[in-house]
Amino acid sequence: MAADHTPKIVGTVWGLLVLNTLGSAGAKTIVPLPRSLIQMVTMGALVAAFTLALAVNLRLRIRASAFVFLLTLLLVPSVISSADLESGFGALFRCARLALFVGTLWLLSRWWDGGLTFVRHHIRMYFAVLGSVAAGLAISPGAALPDLYGGRLVGALWPLTPPQIGQYAAVIIGLTVLLVLGRRTDRGSAAVVIVPSLVLLALTHTRTATIGLLVGLALAIGSLVLTSAAARRFFAWAVVCATVAAVAFSSALRAWFLRGQSQENFSNLTGRAKVWDALLAAPRMTSEYLFGAGLGDKSFGGLPIDNSWLAVYQEQGMTGVALVAAVVVVLGGVALLRPPSLSRACAIFLISYCAIASYTEAGLGDASPYLLHLGVAASLLAAPAAAPALPTPEIPLRRIPRRARRTEVT
Repeated sequence: MAADHTPKIVGTVWGLLVLNTLGSAGAKTIVPLPRSLIQMVTMGALVAAFTLALAVNLRLRIRASAFVFLLTLLLVPSVISSADLESGFGALFRCARLALFVGTLWLLSRWWDGGLTFVRHHIRMYFAVLGSVAAGLAISPGAALPDLYGGRLVGALWPLTPPQIGQYAAVIIGLTVLLVLGRRTDRGSAAVVIVPSLVLLALTHTRTATIGLLVGLALAIGSLVLTSAAARRFFAWAVVCATVAAVAFSSALRAWFLRGQSQENFSNLTGRAKVWDALLAAPRMTSEYLFGAGLGDKSFGGLPIDNSWLAVYQEQGMTGVALVAAVVVVLGGVALLRPPSLSRACAIFLISYCAIASYTEAGLGDASPYLLHLGVAASLLAAPAAAPALPTPEIPLRRIPRRARRTEVT
């Protein structure tokens, strides 16, 4: 497997998984897209991804992966809680979607070898998504910056919310910065990705993505400081620039961070805390406490939960919470045990970003971009498979004539 080159079709499969996790709810687009059509496209992308992954891995070669194994176990509480149809037939449909998603990851695990292949696929695919956002902004600024979202950037061609766009921008910015520090890409190519992504991130006014980017990069670069002079220089300059910006632009940064909200609204996380309190206070039977109420749309009482841990608790119970926590702990533990390297730094960035975002965003318990981020981290932490030993050719024994043997003895 170490000698296997990753087929180009694997990049296509990863792109289809990205398309599947874009979702079907969001802002109004320039050309109205029926939700049923969007769901047909996204679900069709997942079926196509599984089919192509199976076609390129017909022998069903897979690599042992604690990450995908734990996701497979997560299907158990998902199916148990969804089987009674308390959340409707949509819950079983979401279980089937999660099963296909996890099955595709198993098929792709054959090419998880600790290299940067999936990092590059990840950057390319999400940069293409951001390209569609930029195109929508150029075509119709009014639709891309609607008053409904407080003038924050949304997807005008495909229904994407500001947090989604901010997430995609932050992730590819962080990964590209690390590739530059590791000298795996040139600065010109990196600037083409980083500069427009930073602009889009700023237009989304997404605090979670910004904090996740900064903290994730700090941890990732910190893991390289002892072994990389470039990382030490970048870290020093980043600290200096951040200090200057904090002093010189403190009022502007505070205004951007508050997004025009009152201090009270900001303190209860834009109303999220009220939903969380109501969810935790709701009475539950033992079965619901253990296995949840079934996969749904990550809402409670008609309002979005916007917290991965509480969404998992609501839909997959404490069993799901324990499994998701095990995913994060296992990946984080393996990353800490690996020797310093660029792959390890990229994995640390993705794991820390997902951990931070899980507080105000849902998605760790279902097919989502966050599981794709963690999938890339798992591919980076996989140990390269040892090359199979070449068989030693047998040397035929030469028969020595009896007369020659007598001469040797003499």
